[in-house]
Amino acid sequence: MEKIQHSHVPAKGLKLHVAEIGTGPKVVVFLHGFPEIWYSWRHQMIAVANAGYRAISVDFRGYGLSEHPSEPEKATFNDFVDDVIALLDSLSISKAHFVGKDFGAIVAAMLAMLHPDRLSCIILLGVPFLVPGLSPLQSQLPLIPPGFYMQRWMVPGRAEADFGRFDEKTVVRKVYTMFSGSLPPVAADDNQEIMDLVDLYTPLPSWFTEEDLAEYGSLYEKSGFRTALQVPYRNLMVPCGLDNEKITAPGLLIMGEKDYILKFPGLEDYIRTGKIKESVPNLDVTFMPEGNHFVQEQLPEEVNQLIISFLNKH
Repeated sequence: MEKIQHSHVPAKGLKLHVAEIGTGPKVVVFLHGFPEIWYSWRHQMIAVANAGYRAISVDFRGYGLSEHPSEPEKATFNDFVDDVIALLDSLSISKAHFVGKDFGAIVAAMLAMLHPDRLSCIILLGVPFLVPGLSPLQSQLPLIPPGFYMQRWMVPGRAEADFGRFDEKTVVRKVYTMFSGSLPPVAADDNQEIMDLVDLYTPLPSWFTEEDLAEYGSLYEKSGFRTALQVPYRNLMVPCGLDNEKITAPGLLIMGEKDYILKFPGLEDYIRTGKIKESVPNLDVTFMPEGNHFVQEQLPEEVNQLIISFLNKH
C-alpha cells in the first residue's frame, strides 16, 4: 500500500483524486461503486502493477478526496464519463483497460459505447451491462417492492435523514454489512428506514477489517454523501440515450453467486440466458460460487487472477 502514489488531476474544472502504482504503456483504470472509493481496488492495483501494468484508481467527483461539483444535486452519469475521459487526457493516456464495479460498471459501459477508441477491454464486477434507465430490465421494474433500498434512496431528503442519524463510518459499516448479504435490503414498511435493517453490533465481514472501515469512514467524512446519493441513485432511472448501443470491445463479467444484486427482478436470467450478449457480444461471464457483492475485496486473489488473465489476452 505504501507504494501507491496519490495526486490530484484536473478534469472538467475539478481536481480528481487519483491513486496510482506501476509504470508503462499498458494502463488499467479502476472505477469504484458505492459505498466504495479508490481504496476498494487496493488488492487489484498492486496485483496488476506487479503483472506489468500501470494501475490507476480514481475517486469520482464528490467522492473521497476528489472535489465536489458546485451543484452536486445536478451531477449525472454523463459527468462521470466526461471526467474519466478528461482524466485520461490530463495524464496523456490514449487508451486503457477499464475495470468497473457496481455503478462504476455502468460508467465503464457508457465509456465503452461513447468512446470506443479509448478502451482496450472492459471488465465488470457486481453489476452486468446496464445503462441509466435500466433498459434491459424495464419490464421487471414494477416487481420491485416499495421498501427496496434503491427506491428509498431515490427520494430526495429521505436517505439524507436516514444517514444523518449516524456518523459516516457507521453508515459505511451498515451498508457494507447489508450489501455483503445474499438478499437485497428491503424495508418492511414505510416506518422502517434502510439503516435500521442492520444492528450496530453486527460483526463486520471477516475480509473487511476495522482498519478498512476506518479508511472508508475518513474518506466519507471528507466527502459526505451528497454526490453519492445523486449518482448513482437519483440518476439511475434517467435514460441516457444509449439503449440500443452495443459494446464491441472484449468484455469480462465477474459475478458472485451470493451477490444480492442477482435477486433484482430479471437480472440473473438476463445474464444466464445470454441475453446480455445482445449488447456485449464479446463477453465472457464468470460466476464465483462463494462471491458476494464485494467480491474483489472478499476474494482478492481469485479476482486478481481472473482480471490479469483477461488483460493479458487483450
